[in-house]
Amino acid sequence: MAKYLPLDIKTFREMSQNKTKPQGSYISYFSNLVKQNGGINLAQGIPGFQPPAELRNALKELVHSNVHQYAPGLGNFRLLGQIHSRYSKRFKVDIDNFLVVQGATEAISLIYTYLTKKLGGDYSVLSFDPAYESYSQLPQIFDQPFVSYPLNSEFSIDFDHLKKSISESNVKIVFISSPGNPFGKTWSNLEVNQLVVMAEEMDFYLIFDAVYKDLYFDDEPYLPLEHNSPNVFYVNSFSKMLCITGWRIGYLYAHEEHRKGLRSIHDYIGLCAPSILQEALATYLESNEFGDKFVANFRNDVKANFNYLAPILERLGFTIPPTNGGCFIWAKLPKGINDGFDFASELYSKTGVATIPGEHFSKNYASWLRLNIARPAEEIEKAAGLIEEFLLA
Repeated sequence: MAKYLPLDIKTFREMSQNKTKPQGSYISYFSNLVKQNGGINLAQGIPGFQPPAELRNALKELVHSNVHQYAPGLGNFRLLGQIHSRYSKRFKVDIDNFLVVQGATEAISLIYTYLTKKLGGDYSVLSFDPAYESYSQLPQIFDQPFVSYPLNSEFSIDFDHLKKSISESNVKIVFISSPGNPFGKTWSNLEVNQLVVMAEEMDFYLIFDAVYKDLYFDDEPYLPLEHNSPNVFYVNSFSKMLCITGWRIGYLYAHEEHRKGLRSIHDYIGLCAPSILQEALATYLESNEFGDKFVANFRNDVKANFNYLAPILERLGFTIPPTNGGCFIWAKLPKGINDGFDFASELYSKTGVATIPGEHFSKNYASWLRLNIARPAEEIEKAAGLIEEFLLA
């Protein structure tokens, strides 16, 4: 089989990494290989679909309008109104407690910075193994201990044991995403409610990341907003649901006691999300029922890709845990293949298919792989064929 790059795997690693693994994000590293050399990007969580045509047209119409200066720091008022209108149909939420920011990444970083200032920094941070990169890297940046808490054999948690771990490690921040990334677990009502009650009883803060909430496979994920708890922060974004990851428009919701502190920090480290993009988004949401039709079609495409690719990978020897949503397949490599980084490097070198080694998310998952399935069906089908050829060569 012809190699995708004119390099054997040893030379590929020596030239691209100076004989060492990347020091930064594996997601950026493997995704950039595709951006620079071509291939199929199943590495970064980039949707392979165009945003809604109505949204693009709204942006086009605004190019010559007067919306090119700073937006209000709180967010475009029309956009805030649309967000509040959507959530107030299900929850008792205050529009003043929403804050529009530069993607969910800023939302998470902003909350973390605020809590570090509030708590003084002498605490640990916990998330569930495997954890999205921001959850583990923020504590590293702030020089704080990170606790990677394992799921049990049923992909849930022993709450009594979790309480003990939180107490012994002085955990003050817990991250949870539902559906998750890289593992698309959707947390149940019971699990989420127990975590909220535990947060209030043990006085820690739960940061609930709902970026993939619209990309569920069966049942819609439960959201903890009905609690209106000062111990819960809610994060979301338009990046995935509308295929606009490059627009960087996210938002958070927090109890009113945190409002002033979050806003003041945001003023100095984020200021505002792009003005013209917020305006276009507000226009689109107002006239398209918050994008419901587009999101439903996108959700069906992602689910169809999972249902197509997962059985092929399992036939090739991969092991895939029960997955309820999100943009990814989280898979254990076939028996006898233990180094996910070497596998991902050689797979790209030989086929041009970029994936992410599991060790990026946890040292306990060195023999795992994450594959982005939010791509066109023909791309997923081509990638499946290339992976099969690679393994059977």
